[in-house]
Amino acid sequence: MPIPEDVTGDEIDKDVRQELQSLPKGLAEDVAKNLVMVARLIDEDPEGAYGYSKVALRLASRVAAVREAAGFAAYANQKYSEALAEFRAARRMTGNVELWPVMADCERGLGRPEKALDMAGAPEVHKLDKAGQVEMRLVAAGARRDMDQLDAAIVTLQSPELASNSVQPWTARLRYAYADALLAAGRESEAREWFAKAVESDKDGSTDASDRLAELDGVEFVDAFADEEDEGDGEAAEKVVEGVAEVEDVEDADGEDVEEGDLKD
Repeated sequence: MPIPEDVTGDEIDKDVRQELQSLPKGLAEDVAKNLVMVARLIDEDPEGAYGYSKVALRLASRVAAVREAAGFAAYANQKYSEALAEFRAARRMTGNVELWPVMADCERGLGRPEKALDMAGAPEVHKLDKAGQVEMRLVAAGARRDMDQLDAAIVTLQSPELASNSVQPWTARLRYAYADALLAAGRESEAREWFAKAVESDKDGSTDASDRLAELDGVEFVDAFADEEDEGDGEAAEKVVEGVAEVEDVEDADGEDVEEGDLKD
């Protein structure tokens, strides 16, 4: 797959670059460039990112960072079985547990929420950092909802991190998940309160909490550009109809259609 000229491979994280040092220099550069493309495209063009991840995987399947990138690319394309296999391979290579929450979410994607809940109660969770533990809580709550256990999902999300006034990278998503669970349970007023809190903490727009809040408040968004286009189309159609009517009205005294030359005269 083509690599843009502005991609050098130096953009990758230093830890990944260190992993690639086990490869010949030219090969390491090629792998690095493909990993950069995975990171660049994974949000806006998941299919493209997946394609670059497959190239990197073909070049260096024994590098943990490559297996992890391939896992995330597959995950972004909802290829959960493939993603889980890659994450497991990366974990075997490194011994790290940081992929545990996303592995559990793959189990959810494969229709195995019970397995995800088992993973949420495993000893590995205690080895996660705070961000990882919050992510695991979100996955566990999602698994509860998969099993139609709304009350249990709400309880799962109730935590010191949810109650804290401190805004962390995970705060908006945690508040949003809690609000969404409350709304699903029919607790609309509480849901509105937590969607509002999610908006307050969502500085980078990682959720659509503002839209959900507006929806609860009965606010409807109007696409001004679409309305202008519709109005313009309507006016154009009226002019066409008027023009046709004028031509049809131009007949000679005997009721015969006037020739085109006569109209010009």
